[in-house]
Amino acid sequence: MFASRLFSRFSRNSLTLCRSVVNSPQEILVLSTYFHSFCGSTTKVFGYREHYSWGLCALHGARYQIHHDSRSMVEEQLDPFSLVADELSILANRLRTMVVAEVPKLASAAEYFFKMGVEGKRFRPTVLLLMASALNMPMPKPAPDGVIDTLPENLRAKQQCIAEITEMIHVASLLHDDVLDDAETRRGITSLNFAMGNKLAVLAGDFLLSRACVALASLKNTEVVSLLAKVVEHLVTGETMQMTTTSKERYSMEYYLQKTYYKTASLISNSCKAIALLAGQTTEVSMLAYEYGRNLGLAFQLIDDVLDFTGTSASLGKGSLSDIRHGIVTAPILFAIEEFPQLREVVDRGFDKPSDVDLTDVHTKIPGS
Repeated sequence: MFASRLFSRFSRNSLTLCRSVVNSPQEILVLSTYFHSFCGSTTKVFGYREHYSWGLCALHGARYQIHHDSRSMVEEQLDPFSLVADELSILANRLRTMVVAEVPKLASAAEYFFKMGVEGKRFRPTVLLLMASALNMPMPKPAPDGVIDTLPENLRAKQQCIAEITEMIHVASLLHDDVLDDAETRRGITSLNFAMGNKLAVLAGDFLLSRACVALASLKNTEVVSLLAKVVEHLVTGETMQMTTTSKERYSMEYYLQKTYYKTASLISNSCKAIALLAGQTTEVSMLAYEYGRNLGLAFQLIDDVLDFTGTSASLGKGSLSDIRHGIVTAPILFAIEEFPQLREVVDRGFDKPSDVDLTDVHTKIPGS
C-alpha cells in the first residue's frame, strides 16, 4: 500500500530531519531538490504506485548532503531572494497599484496584505523570477534567413506579470481561507476578516481574483490563461475536499497529498510551467518546470504542517496548532497515528476537547524539541 511503503519509515527521525534542515525558504529550495529526486518524473499528478519508489530512504540518505549544502549556502551567502531583490521591489510597488479600487473601503481591504511590512516572504514570486532567469535563453531555431531566434524584448515583463498574478491569487486564497477558518491573525497582524468583517474579506478576495484575471488576459496566451484558470478551480476543489472529508479519507495519506496539491502545489507548479511556456521552451522542459513546482509546493506544505506543531505564534505569524483545533488531519498526525494507534480515537472525536489537542500535540512532538 502507498501509505505503508512511503511513510512507515518516515516517523520521528524524518520529522527531525525536516525540522532541523528547513529553517528558511532558502533551505526549502534545497529540500525540494531531494524531494524531486525520489518523486520521479511523470506527467500524472499522483501516479505514485506506477512511478514512485518511496520509502524515504533517499531523504534519510540525503541528511548529510542537505546539511552540507545548507552550510555551503551560508558560507557562500547565496541568498535566492537577493538575486531578484530589485525585481521584487518593483513587483511589490506594481501590485499595490494594481489592487487600487474605486470604493475606499474595498481599496483598503484589497491592499491589506500588500502594504509595506506585511507582504509576506514573497516566496512564490521569488521562485518564479528565478525560474524565468534559468529558462530565458534563445532557442536554437534557425529562422528562414538563417538568423537565430532571440528572446522577445517584453518576455521578462510578461514573466513578471505571471509572478504578480500568482501572488494575487495566493493572497485571495488566504483571505478566503481565513474566513472559512475564522482565523484571527495572518502574517503577524490581525486577519482581514477580524479587522473588517467576513463579508468585506470575501469581496476583497474576489476583487483580487478579478484583477488577476484582467492581468492574465493581457498576456494574450490562451494556454497560460487555461493553466492559471485551472489553478483557481483547484483551490476551490482542495478546500472542498478538506471541508467534506469522510472518515476513511481522513486517514489516507494519498487523499492528504491530493488535497495538498490542489490547495498549495497547483499554484506554484502551473505558474512555473507558465513561465516556461512564455519563454518558448519545449513541452518536455515545460513539464519539468511544472514538476519542480509541484514537488516544491508539496515539500513547502509538508514543512508548514510540521511547523504548525513545532513553531510558535510569533514565528509563524499566525496561531500555532490551528489545523488541529479545526479538526484538520495533516501529515504529522498521520505519522503519529502509526506509532500511537490510540490517537485515532482522539482524531475520531474531532479534537473537541482541549485535552485532546494537548494529547495529540505531545504525541507529534519530536524528542528533544
